[in-house]
Amino acid sequence: MIIEYIIAMLWSLSPFGEAKVGIPYGMLNGLNIYIVFIICFLSNLLVFPIMLFFLNKINKYLLKWRFYKKSAIFVARKAKTGSGDKIKKYGFWGLIFFVMLPVPGTGVYAGTIATYLFKIEKRKAFLANTIGIFFSSVIVWVVTYFSMKGMA
Repeated sequence: MIIEYIIAMLWSLSPFGEAKVGIPYGMLNGLNIYIVFIICFLSNLLVFPIMLFFLNKINKYLLKWRFYKKSAIFVARKAKTGSGDKIKKYGFWGLIFFVMLPVPGTGVYAGTIATYLFKIEKRKAFLANTIGIFFSSVIVWVVTYFSMKGMA
């Protein structure tokens, strides 16, 4: 049982799923739906400081390698052309909305990259990411809950 909670937590930390996968995983495996929500939300929230540390400290050293630099530039261009205009235009609220959308390519990883690229104040960005993750988690939790009950 504890293993299932750990797996749900790891999905929520993962860039391949975040809480969008961790919450349904835990709920569909019979875990307490409220504990799953809290664990997955907090795990997903933990990504912001970890990613920011990576981008601020480790990224500078990795940019010396050609392959990494090309990949980083590709991701930065995609981020700036994809949702960058909206995030820049709407700032705090745009970042909340961007992180809140429970679809692939949005979430705390993308929100943290946007924070780094657009030089958004870290406290405001953390708050925006927290609010966005919370609403995204609520949406996923509610949809999963009603799907399990056969109402969706």
